[in-house]
Amino acid sequence: MILTIDFAELPHISADDRLQVEDCGEGFYRALLRYGFMDEVDVPADLTRPGSGLDLTMMTTSFFLGRQKLIASRRPGMALWREHLFAWLLKNSESAMAFFRLPINRVVELGSQVEI
Repeated sequence: MILTIDFAELPHISADDRLQVEDCGEGFYRALLRYGFMDEVDVPADLTRPGSGLDLTMMTTSFFLGRQKLIASRRPGMALWREHLFAWLLKNSESAMAFFRLPINRVVELGSQVEI
């Protein structure tokens, strides 16, 4: 299954309208999970909600997340101190795993380094 999480420009998305699942055939699914900007995010609860059309067990499901490490560069553009500050803020922000409430032992993070 490929899961896309989208944040709408609405304060709330009702629980009934939050998850859309498309069967692509041969056991492959595409799911869209939508939240409003004021909604509390809980991906496992929304994916396993009765009536979702999915038969998932969180302890047998793996989540793959992308993670970027920003590296300040001396190229022209943003002031170097701002690049360092931005990179530090990103490094110390809440992880996507915690924000989406994913089971800690079911997440694989794929990383890359990006010069800013």
